[in-house]
Amino acid sequence: MKLNDVCLAMIRYYAGDAKRIQHFMKVHSFAKLIGEAEALSSDELYILEIAAYVHDIGIHRSEELYGTCDGKHQEELGPELAKNLLIDLGCEGMVIRRVCYLVGHHHTYTNIDSRDYQILIEADFLVNLFDDGMSKEAVEHAYKNIFRTETGRRICREMFGL
Repeated sequence: MKLNDVCLAMIRYYAGDAKRIQHFMKVHSFAKLIGEAEALSSDELYILEIAAYVHDIGIHRSEELYGTCDGKHQEELGPELAKNLLIDLGCEGMVIRRVCYLVGHHHTYTNIDSRDYQILIEADFLVNLFDDGMSKEAVEHAYKNIFRTETGRRICREMFGL
């Protein structure tokens, strides 16, 4: 399965929602950059890139069911939606399982057990800190408590002038 197929499927999935398309495109870009700079294996990078594209796939369903796009609801609803999309694209079972795990945990910041998980969270934070107009104090708090990779820390410092 080609990464561009996932990207185009997600653009179609979010048709009419430019904000969400812009978000996952930016998260993917940062995740790919950090993953490559941190020397992930090609298999790890492939999974990370797919997860970056689909990480928020549960947002619309969450809004429909709960009237909010709360992170915990995204984690609850996203894995099944991601699984179905990836099956339709012909993705392999092992890749689907790992991507679904990442989708189901991308708002859980404790017990981060792998580099792909850490990098996905860092990439999402880089985008959200800017897009949500977070204060310097909030950025510093995230830097101290979330960012662990050298590349993610560097990007955060340089982007936000820490």
